[in-house]
Amino acid sequence: MRFERVAVLDWSAARGRRRGRNSIWLGLAAGGAVTAENLATRSEAEARLHAVVAEALAAGERLLLGADFAFGFPAGFAEALSGRAQALAMWQWLAGAVRESPGNDSNYRAVAARINARFAGSGPFWGNGLRAGVTGLPRQKPELPPGLDEYRSTDLVARQDDVWPKSVWQLAGAGAVGAQVLTGLPVLARLRAAAGGKVAVWPFEATDAPVVLAEVYPAMLAADLRGMGAMVADEAQVRLLAAALARLAAQGGLEALMAPSAARQVLDEEGWILAAGQAGALRAALPARAAPQHLRHDAFAVPGGSALVPVDEALARLRAALVPVTGDESVALADGVGRVLAAGVVASRANPPAANAAVDGYGFAAAEARSGSQRLRLIAGRAAAGQPFAGAVPPGGAIRILTGAVLPDGVDAVVMDEHCVCDGGTVSFDKPVKPGMNTRRAGEDVAAGALALAAGHRLRAPDLALLAALGVGGVQVCRRLRVGVLSTGDEIVPDPAQPALPHQIWDANRPMLLALAAGWGCAAVDLGHVADDPRRIAARLDRGAARVDVILTSGGASAGDEDHVSRLLRTRGTLSSWRIAMKPGRPLALAQWHGVPVIGLPGNPVAALVCALIFAYPALSLLGGSGWPAPQGFTVPAAFAKRKPAGRREYLRARINAEGRAEVFGSEGSGRISGLSWAGGLVELPDAAIEIVPGDAVRFLPYGSFGV
Repeated sequence: MRFERVAVLDWSAARGRRRGRNSIWLGLAAGGAVTAENLATRSEAEARLHAVVAEALAAGERLLLGADFAFGFPAGFAEALSGRAQALAMWQWLAGAVRESPGNDSNYRAVAARINARFAGSGPFWGNGLRAGVTGLPRQKPELPPGLDEYRSTDLVARQDDVWPKSVWQLAGAGAVGAQVLTGLPVLARLRAAAGGKVAVWPFEATDAPVVLAEVYPAMLAADLRGMGAMVADEAQVRLLAAALARLAAQGGLEALMAPSAARQVLDEEGWILAAGQAGALRAALPARAAPQHLRHDAFAVPGGSALVPVDEALARLRAALVPVTGDESVALADGVGRVLAAGVVASRANPPAANAAVDGYGFAAAEARSGSQRLRLIAGRAAAGQPFAGAVPPGGAIRILTGAVLPDGVDAVVMDEHCVCDGGTVSFDKPVKPGMNTRRAGEDVAAGALALAAGHRLRAPDLALLAALGVGGVQVCRRLRVGVLSTGDEIVPDPAQPALPHQIWDANRPMLLALAAGWGCAAVDLGHVADDPRRIAARLDRGAARVDVILTSGGASAGDEDHVSRLLRTRGTLSSWRIAMKPGRPLALAQWHGVPVIGLPGNPVAALVCALIFAYPALSLLGGSGWPAPQGFTVPAAFAKRKPAGRREYLRARINAEGRAEVFGSEGSGRISGLSWAGGLVELPDAAIEIVPGDAVRFLPYGSFGV
């Protein structure tokens, strides 16, 4: 049983918006990356779960979604509540009874009191954290009604793992879980119903659906929290459990954990905790870790030894080595431009929300219109945008209607003004009529519950328009990737406002790389310039690694006498020096410093820019959560001649001339920085030998395809 995605939900029934401890956490594992999100309210969490399911279905990948509350109650409860001894019937009952407010208030206590009234004595539920009493809900534990047990069968089995689930009947007090069950099950019931048969619930239903819901108990891994840093226990547990389940799913090891030791009747009514009695198998699946790191130690192992590495192979290996490293945060929609969605956005209502007129004219029922000339009685009133008509249009009648107005009852077609003659009492027209003419259907733009924008999408101005139209006031986005830029070299003068001696040059790379990082939506951090002194370089890298998620260096990336950066990274960090089969920019250093990725670019500004566009741009995009972009190229005629030998891919500074042809800069010299400014992009020549004459087709990569 394989799943490409795993999500683990740690639920909370707390009142009010809440983050951190005792709030809702969602751990996500996909593509080798494990992330966690903190959701402030149950409403936000429900919307996020719908988005997670929609994203998995859209990608064609299977999703295992584990939730940390009981999927059933002790035997006898479901039948007493719903008339059927099936937990899913009880889910439906609760979904119709429990209500949530946007402010995170719930009526679950009143629902519990209502349920208690169905049983003898005081009923099963107890505990009330409110100062005000709730009639029918005792504060102290009562005697259980006849026929109901304190615990489910799976709760007792879980004790074999030295974990002790609390009773589902307790709603308040230390460790109480009952309130989570009453507020959580309605959410899962709606999630299951909205997916139209694509979501199955284990162990009640077959697990061959694209999305499977399962009850989990993250506390099984409580003893494994060491090494998770300062994060709260809830976050650490969802991360650990998501990682363990994802590894088991990839290895085909979930079947054994999804084989409960109980009769079918018990499972159908009580449910089962995934891996109950088998916590050891979960712990064995946890990846070994000594300290939190962004990448494994051999992530940048030199491909193919010391030979020149083709560009495509280098890109593929770099992509496979990287995983997203940023957390996420909530921002107002107005602050979202340029940010990367950490969670997909699902339309909470249709756009447009109701059928409406697409033109100014007269509305009527199409079935009432005959062929040829038409004359309909004009009724009093009108419908306008924001001013709906409250009544209904009778058969044979028509109403004045304006663009954007909701169609009144009895109207399913509109004839525009230009085709009508109105005498004040009737409206006439000679126009073929059909239902839906000149109208917009409800949801024809975006249907309610549809995925409007997927996670990983970088928000642009048009996206803000779409989200605003859907009533989205805030979005969950990836925290900006913090990119540090460090330049090195004794010959460098860091400040162009300061004088430079004949043997010195001003620092061109640092402002260029900082501008690139900022333009790519990252938080660019200037780590300054440091001379060719290993101790000073190490100290600057230490400070940088404590502040940023990734470091770009320029200079010292090769193997010469003064290439201190590569030597330092090799002896004190984790370095692979890649010799890329490309021109310009053959040397590229990929390393880790205290677990932080370091991309060492050549010191030559032309080579530094080309390497940054080809390698750093997709790498930073992936690290920041927006995936691996491939530059969009265009085939255009060449306005130049060139003969190129086999063995290296070449990138020529180029621009499109007035005839739509690619012309290249007059010199291929790597020191000609003016060519970077002159150009509008790069012409990419293949690895193989090629001879170009004017008019031949070449591939042009505009700067814009690299986000510049």
